[in-house]
Amino acid sequence: MSKNMLDGGQVIVDYLIREKVPYAFGLCGHGNIQFIDALYERQNDIKTISVHHETVAGFMADVYYRVSGHPVATFTSCGPGSVNLPIALANAYLDSVPFLAVTGNIPTSQFNRGAFQELYRHYQADFPSTVRTMCKKVFQPTRGEMVPLAIRQAWKTMMTGRPGPVVLDVPFDVFKEAAAEETPKPEDWNANISCRAGADPEGVIKAVDMLLSAERPVILVGQGVKYGTATADLLALAEKLQIPVAWSASGTGAINSEHPLALGLVARNGPYQSNHAARTADVLLALGVRFDDRTSSSWLPGYSFTIPPTKLIHVDIDPDEIARNYPVALGLMADVRTFLRQVLGELSQRKVGDTTSARKKWLATIAGYRKQWEAYIAPGFIEDGTPIPPQRAVHEIENALPADTILVSDIGVHHNWLLQFCKPRGPTSLIGSMGFGPMGFGVAGVLGAKFAAPDRPCVSVCGDGAFFMHASVLGTAVEYDLPVVWVVWNNYAYASIRGLQRGYLGGRELATDFKHPQTGAPYNPDFAAMARAAGVAGVSVNRASDLADAVKMAVAANKPYLIDANIGADKNPGGAGVWELPGLGQSQPAFGGRYQPS
Repeated sequence: MSKNMLDGGQVIVDYLIREKVPYAFGLCGHGNIQFIDALYERQNDIKTISVHHETVAGFMADVYYRVSGHPVATFTSCGPGSVNLPIALANAYLDSVPFLAVTGNIPTSQFNRGAFQELYRHYQADFPSTVRTMCKKVFQPTRGEMVPLAIRQAWKTMMTGRPGPVVLDVPFDVFKEAAAEETPKPEDWNANISCRAGADPEGVIKAVDMLLSAERPVILVGQGVKYGTATADLLALAEKLQIPVAWSASGTGAINSEHPLALGLVARNGPYQSNHAARTADVLLALGVRFDDRTSSSWLPGYSFTIPPTKLIHVDIDPDEIARNYPVALGLMADVRTFLRQVLGELSQRKVGDTTSARKKWLATIAGYRKQWEAYIAPGFIEDGTPIPPQRAVHEIENALPADTILVSDIGVHHNWLLQFCKPRGPTSLIGSMGFGPMGFGVAGVLGAKFAAPDRPCVSVCGDGAFFMHASVLGTAVEYDLPVVWVVWNNYAYASIRGLQRGYLGGRELATDFKHPQTGAPYNPDFAAMARAAGVAGVSVNRASDLADAVKMAVAANKPYLIDANIGADKNPGGAGVWELPGLGQSQPAFGGRYQPS
């Protein structure tokens, strides 16, 4: 190789640096030591963060983007190293979160020979087949000269259209093969690409006509608003036309929960005012939302939505999502921020005046729904005892956190409690996995949040089951001096699934409790002691009155900290929606009933 030539690994690393990627999260293996060597050469330009499980690296990269709006890279080795990554890839893919996964593979000279850790029974060096359903695309350059094209196309694919993770699978020898004299320049290839496509102008006019003529309009927002940087434009439209705003779980935080027009979560466990307003609306403007089963009460009419007769305006960057689950009165493929600006522009041309009086009746009706719901949930905020009542636990945790905290939720029953009772102020106030739902997302993701926002408190609320799966994060937090806080929601069970067994199977419970084999008493490790053994401060809390103080102390400590909180598992959060498990039946609303239009 000419001394002026860059090898494959150097081209990839240099391109990442040119794209201003600050971190590479990953784990070493024999299949990627060449790539790690390229990272070694550029330590002053990109920081390498070593973790103790590849899935952790993927979750960190995922949440890093959700907080910062800028993607990072992961690195994993061939065989089991990269096969540990697909859970995180699938999670990012379904939630439209980009990161670049650089995966090592066996040398090209050993393709289809069954070399150590090669997947070869169907096709040579076949890791790409493992992840095709879990990412936007897989690139596999098999010669050094193919690397420059692969890296720039991988980045473009990741960031254009509907974002998502992309895999760059690189054989061992290609990392060291001569690749190019110069790395592709992002400013020449990708920097000037805009995918903020606007809606059909006639469609914008129709949308404005429908919104202005509506008596009971509702805006429903999803992740496309949060991560499409459309929150300011959403607020401008909502205030201009005095339209209340509800959100899917993915859209949580797109509008400040305390805003007078904020309704709350539309979902099986969403509050009455949001579900009932959405299902009785005459026009529903849905922005960047998928209408999944949890948001839509399993698509059963009259619980979350009643479409039709509600007229649906569905706007999404991905046309496949439009009319996937509901017929549309108007469907528009567009970037939601661009669409909102188009609507605001059309309204300014029409010189629309004050709409407060026109909406007064509708907003007063919704205020009545809210008052009923708040009276229903009020007792849960003062309930006390041991274990800690879950609604009270959310109340104490949220009240103890500084206003700029990034709260990263894991998956489990605690996630439902947080979604229902937290009041996020902004797009990064409460982060959770909404599509794939892997346990460990919040346990590991909080590390990525801290790298993205070192000056903000970063707290993970995670179930005991999820934390035990990924307890290796304790070591990573100590090694990189990351002052994150884990609140382990310890209910001695896979409690959300046990709740389904109780609700749908008549209490036939198996494989969901954690019990001591001799006594039958609830069992878990002492998570606080486990944390202390790893060099992390750890405390145990058994009463609600002590939980807020523990959270305040953990945040103030400015070091890795774990709170083992004994929280009750016998209650699930009740909402105004439902969920159906086909063949087993459907749940019933905890408050309100099914709406049947006259």
